[in-house]
Amino acid sequence: MKAKFLIPLLLFIILVVFLAIGLNRDPHEVPSPLINKPAPAFDIAQLEQSNKNFSPASMKGQVWILNVWASWCVACREEHPVLVELANSKIAPVIGLDYKDKREQALAMLATQGNPYTLSAFDANGRVGIDYGVYGVPETYIIDKVGIIRFKHIGPINSQLLNQKIYPLVSELKKS
Repeated sequence: MKAKFLIPLLLFIILVVFLAIGLNRDPHEVPSPLINKPAPAFDIAQLEQSNKNFSPASMKGQVWILNVWASWCVACREEHPVLVELANSKIAPVIGLDYKDKREQALAMLATQGNPYTLSAFDANGRVGIDYGVYGVPETYIIDKVGIIRFKHIGPINSQLLNQKIYPLVSELKKS
């Protein structure tokens, strides 16, 4: 008789433990299967110069930051001043990936709010974003000198994240 009550109680306790662990995690730090793996390769047109392409292979030998954004994204507009700050620090090139957007609207946003990107690649159909496992924009990746993804952040970055994680990680990766 006691066993009939112990099994459901034990299952309930296990469920509560998993729920408690899940509630204490930062939703912006979703574990990515791409961390410590090569960044997916692509070769697509640039946003501003549609006759030129961008490929991550061109960034080999330097630490760089990939920021997935779109003009229709409210959180991207919120994040934009922080990206300008990041770009002004010149700690690493900031490459934009304009995701599922209209070229004219993206260019207009950069013209009015400032352009923090060394360049932006234009992912009109979202195929590159799919390869990178984009959940939604904005997302930010740090990629090391040999093309390995070392960090992924979902959602807008802020000054605290810049100072506590991004700057220290980029500085460390540049040393190696």
